[in-house]
Amino acid sequence: MKRKKNSFRGIKLPFLFLFLLLFPLQAFSQNFPTKPIIIYCGFEAGGATDLTARALAEAAQKELKVPVVVENKPGGGTTVAATLIASQKPDGYTLAAISSGALETRHLMLQVPYDPFKDFTNILAYAYYIGGIVVRNDSPFKTLQDLLEHARKNPGALSYSSSGIGGPPQLAIEYLAMQAKVSFKHVPFKGAAPAITALIGGHVDFNQGGGLHVTYVKQGVCRILAVTNTEERDPAFPDVPTLKDLGYKDMPPALYLLVGPKGMPDPIFKVVEEGFRKSAHSPGFREFLNKLGVPFSFRDRRQLEADFPGRYKFYADFLKEIGITKEKTK
Repeated sequence: MKRKKNSFRGIKLPFLFLFLLLFPLQAFSQNFPTKPIIIYCGFEAGGATDLTARALAEAAQKELKVPVVVENKPGGGTTVAATLIASQKPDGYTLAAISSGALETRHLMLQVPYDPFKDFTNILAYAYYIGGIVVRNDSPFKTLQDLLEHARKNPGALSYSSSGIGGPPQLAIEYLAMQAKVSFKHVPFKGAAPAITALIGGHVDFNQGGGLHVTYVKQGVCRILAVTNTEERDPAFPDVPTLKDLGYKDMPPALYLLVGPKGMPDPIFKVVEEGFRKSAHSPGFREFLNKLGVPFSFRDRRQLEADFPGRYKFYADFLKEIGITKEKTK
C-alpha cells in the first residue's frame, strides 16, 4: 500500500516555519474583533477626556459590533495610561485615550518608561483641548488683569488647579506667569473633574480648565476670564478674550489622541482605524463634542506622524524658554 504523499514535501523548512507563524495572525486579523475592546482613559472619570472617550466608545460599538469599554487609568498627565498601553500586545483589543502631551512634553520633563517616537501606534486625533482661566462666580476677580494685578502685589499667594503636572493647562499658566512676571501656586489633580471641584469648593483661587470648565461656566457656577491654548476665541464664549487678545503669547492646544501599542498589524489597524474614524465623524459624536464645548479636530495617522516632529521641537524650545528642564534620575 502506497503512502500518501506529504503535502509539505518540497517546502523548505524556513518557509514552512514562516507560514505556520503568520497563518494564525492572518486568520486572527480576518476575524477581528471577536471580543470587547478596552480603552484606557488617561484621566479620572467625569473630565472632558473621559466623557469624550466614552461617547466615542459608544459610537464605535455600533461600527465594530463588539463592546468597547473605557477604563480610567489617571495620573501623570496621561503618562500612566501611555505607560500601560505601551506594554500591551498589539492585537487591537487594548487602546488608550490620552493627551498628546504624554508624547510631546512629558518625556522632556520626566523619566518616562516609554519612547514617544517608537512605542505607540497613532490611530487618530478627534479634538483638541481649548483651555480657560476660570474663577468662582463670587470671585472678586472680574478680568484676567484683576487677577494678575493681585498676583503682582501678593507673590505666590494665589493658587490654581489643573488636570496634572506638565499638562497643557499648567504649561499655559506658567507661560503666562513668566510673561506677566508673577508667580502662582500650582495644585495638580489627576483629571479635570477633581481640579474644577477644588475651585468650586474654594480650595484654590482659580482653575485652568481643559474643557470641562465650559459646563460650569454655562451653569453660572464659574466665570471665565480668558481662553488659553488657542489662537481663536472659543465659539461658546465669543466675548471672552484669548491670551493673544490680551497681549500675551500662548501655546498651541494639545490633542485628544487615540493610540495603540507599537507593531499593530496592518489588517487589524485598518479595522480599528476605520471603526473609530466613522465614529468620530458621526453626527451624534460631533453633537456631543459641541454640547461639551470641545472643538472637533480630526487627524489621521499620516497627519499625526507628519505633524509630530514639528510639535516635538516646538515643545522642547517652549519648555526651555519657560525654564522647565527634565528631572534627574535618583
